[in-house]
Amino acid sequence: MAKVRKAVFPVAGLGTRFLPATKASPKEMLPIVDKPMIQYVVEEALDSGIQDVIMVTGRGKRAIEDHFDIAVELEMLLKEKGDSEALKEVREIAEMVSVFYVRQKEPLGLGHAVLCARDAIGEEDFAVLLGDDLVHSDTPCLQQLMNVHQELGCSVLCVERMPKEEISGYGVISYEPVREGICKVTGLVEKPSPEEAPSDLAIIGRYILTPMVFNILQDMRPGAKGEIQLTDGLQKLLEHQEIYACELKGKRYDAGSKLGFLTATVEYALRKETLGEEFRRYLKSLNI
Repeated sequence: MAKVRKAVFPVAGLGTRFLPATKASPKEMLPIVDKPMIQYVVEEALDSGIQDVIMVTGRGKRAIEDHFDIAVELEMLLKEKGDSEALKEVREIAEMVSVFYVRQKEPLGLGHAVLCARDAIGEEDFAVLLGDDLVHSDTPCLQQLMNVHQELGCSVLCVERMPKEEISGYGVISYEPVREGICKVTGLVEKPSPEEAPSDLAIIGRYILTPMVFNILQDMRPGAKGEIQLTDGLQKLLEHQEIYACELKGKRYDAGSKLGFLTATVEYALRKETLGEEFRRYLKSLNI
């Protein structure tokens, strides 16, 4: 089984849950401590062996492109100031990965965003990572999926057990257990009500997919909201190929929500060697 080399990052969303902060700045560039959230996810992909990153962008996302590019003026300034540590850090960001950009011209859903990357992917199995799902884990989240993909050679979804009251915000699978942490997907439903959810296993923002999904997404018509949903495409893919799911080992943060963003900021700060202890003391001193 060939190793997955390419990853798609759908980052064209408007970030409406963070307005007005995202009126002129991409949600993916909001900082978690001292790095934009998208950088954490790109680093996870690289740590999992990804070689090429395809960003599916939209209007107003230029800051993401600039972040992963060389900043000549900034580097000259840092060099003149003799700040070699900061200079090294910003240069490493520009050199960390090959990034390709394609445009999603209209907000037509996650399935459509993935379809926009078709020409850049070709006929390879590929990964999809959502930029506002952060995962802290011993083994990178995407690597966990890659291990299953290498074994089984088919599409693999990352899933997490979700409380009943939150299940309607996710794609949800029905399944047959294979072994601890691994199951065979038998069906998928996009954002079911708690009463209609087939299980408590929700799909989170990590996928490894086969290129057949492009043919399916190409032929799909937009749903009631005018969007092509990836979950609906995967349900059709299931008619042709097996799909497996890997239960996440680690802690996930929904940094696309305000509470999740704040939680991630606090916990990532506490883990940071140069900041954690001082920040912990500060939190303990609060009397709010």
